[in-house]
Amino acid sequence: MSGRARGRSISVAGVCIIALGAGAAFMPAGKTISSDMIGAVLIAAGLIETIAGSLRSDVRSMAMAAGVVTAVAGLLFILNPETHLFPIVWPIVGWLAIRAALLGYAASHVGGSVRTWMGLSAGMDLLLAVLLIAGLSVSTIIVSIFGPTPELVASFAWILAASFVVNGLMLLEVASCERSNGASA
Repeated sequence: MSGRARGRSISVAGVCIIALGAGAAFMPAGKTISSDMIGAVLIAAGLIETIAGSLRSDVRSMAMAAGVVTAVAGLLFILNPETHLFPIVWPIVGWLAIRAALLGYAASHVGGSVRTWMGLSAGMDLLLAVLLIAGLSVSTIIVSIFGPTPELVASFAWILAASFVVNGLMLLEVASCERSNGASA
């Protein structure tokens, strides 16, 4: 597959991940959010990211592994539906931390703007994991920036949304590099 074709495919993946992020931001508020819904979003994002990672040159295995980790986190939600959202924070922390490590490592093996965006994606996931570990309510940050927001949307859904949007933007930058010169990304 040519660099231009890979670039187009990765670009579509990036847009799909951003769309999932937007969808995550608007998940239902309150305790009506289901484990299956969260799991489905994570699995979809993981599959898209794994496919996009398979199109990468230099960091194919790391990019694919980040997608697999996302899909596995989604499976945890679907396979254990009795667990409600708040007690299952630790698998989400693990997902974010593992993704941060994989993307951070992969960023050290690429250059230019792709390195920057991979670092930003890794940094966002690490920051979100640290916020969850510290117990800092993400809703406090969201309410400070956007005003009153339903509690669940302002916390967990925004964690998914933030991770997905930055990851999608990173994929768009990878796609741009692939299309412009077919360079390894």
